[in-house]
Amino acid sequence: MCIDRLCCFNGAYSQLSGAHYGKGRNHHGPNKISYGFSLVKGKANHPMEDYHVARFVQTKGHELGLFAIYDGHLGDSVPAYLQKHLFSNIMKEDEFWTYPDRSISKAYERTDRAILSHNPDLGRGGSTAVTAILIDGQKLWIANVGDSRAVLGKGGQAIQMTTDHEPSTERGSIENRGGFVSNMPGST
Repeated sequence: MCIDRLCCFNGAYSQLSGAHYGKGRNHHGPNKISYGFSLVKGKANHPMEDYHVARFVQTKGHELGLFAIYDGHLGDSVPAYLQKHLFSNIMKEDEFWTYPDRSISKAYERTDRAILSHNPDLGRGGSTAVTAILIDGQKLWIANVGDSRAVLGKGGQAIQMTTDHEPSTERGSIENRGGFVSNMPGST
C-alpha cells in the first residue's frame, strides 16, 4: 500500500460543514477494537476548519489504527495539510517500527517546519493536532500539540490520555518559533 494513501480522505468525508460523526472497528487481530468520533462546529461565524482521520489500514504486515483531529484556526489550509502529510511523515521515519515515540516526535517537528516554510501558501492560520496510532491492537502511541485532547474509553470510564498545551502558558515558545497567539471568539 502506498504510504501517501494511508490517511487522506476525500473532501466530502473529511472537511465538515456542521456536526459530523462516525464509527468503525478493526478487522484483524485477536482484540476487537472499535472507535467513534464527533466533530461539532463552534460558535464562530465562519465555516468548519476541522479535519480528522479515523481509519484502520494494513501496511508491512501490520494493522495500524490511525486517528487524528486537526483543529484549524483562522482557516482550514493548515489542518488540511496536516491531514494529508502528518501520518505519512510519521510512517516515513526510518525508526518507526523500532522507536515509534522518536519517529512521531521527529515527524511532528518536520511537518511543523514544512508548514512554516509554506507559510505564504497556507495563510496566516494554524492548527492544533492530536494523533493516535494503534499498532496491531497492542501498542498505542499518542501525541498532541495545542489543546486537542485524546480520551480513551475503557469499561465505561473516560481516561484523558494527553495534556493540553495552552497558548497562554506557552506564548513565548510559540512566538519564538514564528507563530502568534490571539484571543478569538467562538470556542465551544
